[in-house]
Amino acid sequence: MRLRHPGGETVHLGYCTNVHPAEDLAGILAQLDTYAVPVREAIGADLLGLGLWLAAPVAAELAGDPATRLGLRSELDARGLEVVTLNGFPYAAFQAPVVKGDVYHPDWTTPDRLAYTLDLARVLADLLPDDAARGSISTLPLAWRSPWDGARAEACRRRLDQLSAGLAAVERDTGRRIRVGFEPEPGCLVESTKQSAAILSGVDNDRLGVCVDLAHLACAWEDPAEALARLHAAGLPVVKVQVSAALEAADPAASAEALRRWVEPRFLHQTRGAGCAGTTDPADPAYAADDLDAALDAALPGPWRVHYHVPLHAPPEPPLDSTLPVLRAALAALYAGPDAGCDHLDVETYTWGVLPEARRPRTDAELAAGIAAELAFARHELAALGLTPLGSEVPA
Repeated sequence: MRLRHPGGETVHLGYCTNVHPAEDLAGILAQLDTYAVPVREAIGADLLGLGLWLAAPVAAELAGDPATRLGLRSELDARGLEVVTLNGFPYAAFQAPVVKGDVYHPDWTTPDRLAYTLDLARVLADLLPDDAARGSISTLPLAWRSPWDGARAEACRRRLDQLSAGLAAVERDTGRRIRVGFEPEPGCLVESTKQSAAILSGVDNDRLGVCVDLAHLACAWEDPAEALARLHAAGLPVVKVQVSAALEAADPAASAEALRRWVEPRFLHQTRGAGCAGTTDPADPAYAADDLDAALDAALPGPWRVHYHVPLHAPPEPPLDSTLPVLRAALAALYAGPDAGCDHLDVETYTWGVLPEARRPRTDAELAAGIAAELAFARHELAALGLTPLGSEVPA
């Protein structure tokens, strides 16, 4: 959906489709009818934005066939759907039974990651609405933190130079500007905005910047206003914001039984104690673990924030909580001023299928209703900051 910021900018709000498993074009079209159209209807929007996830094989297929790209655009238009942003973080098989660390491969030291991202840029240039100012793609924050050495750093820098050149070529060929945002994530080479400023400084900031995931920001125990100011001072634009909330435990020892119910086999749930904010290494094992079960076994000092995206509108029951206060503070830092801090917002709760059993949707209709409730929640939060719906939407 589209919102108008008091400063006059159009802000696009949608939901990320990496929650759905489809990895071919037929499956993607089916998920539009199964989920996206019911979500749009439930929130009363005449136009719904999707943060489309395209696995590498279908991205390559679409990039190589202009007619198929235009066909997809027509299918989106016919359903009242639009795409201004793509999620290029997972390469493939993101809803496989076990994902864990596989999601960080291939990384930005490899030609495969570069080729995939440029395929996405070519696709997005044709999917963009005619009146959209630009497109965005989110991607992983270079690589998992280890192994890392000078040779890998140099290979990564070359790929980023090639990425910038490739995006410039897409713009020359199509007239559409596509920007790529590197998404800091716990455990990766770039986990915090401090690391973003240090490692990504000097990139082509006309086309490259940062995707700020608000759950990840919370897990880094960074103050949102300070973190965003740090990116601005480093010359790194916020290309995209993923509106998400993490799991929080104020007293992990007293909450251990409740936390055990959130342990699951598909995704990594990196856990960070508040002490990591005072270290030079956010993954310091004194305060950090690479999965929730490891944190429980190590009895890390609390409080904890866990990289587990929880539904925005339905925080977990006590003694657990979510990081909604961080989300609200970040949105205020981005949108309470005279200008919009970013024009692409994606609700990204990809964990619906692995939530504790009692909280997990049982049917396609229940999943669509949950996504719609999250979007309504996000719209309400933005309305409180003065953003107003465009079109014939039913207000939150």
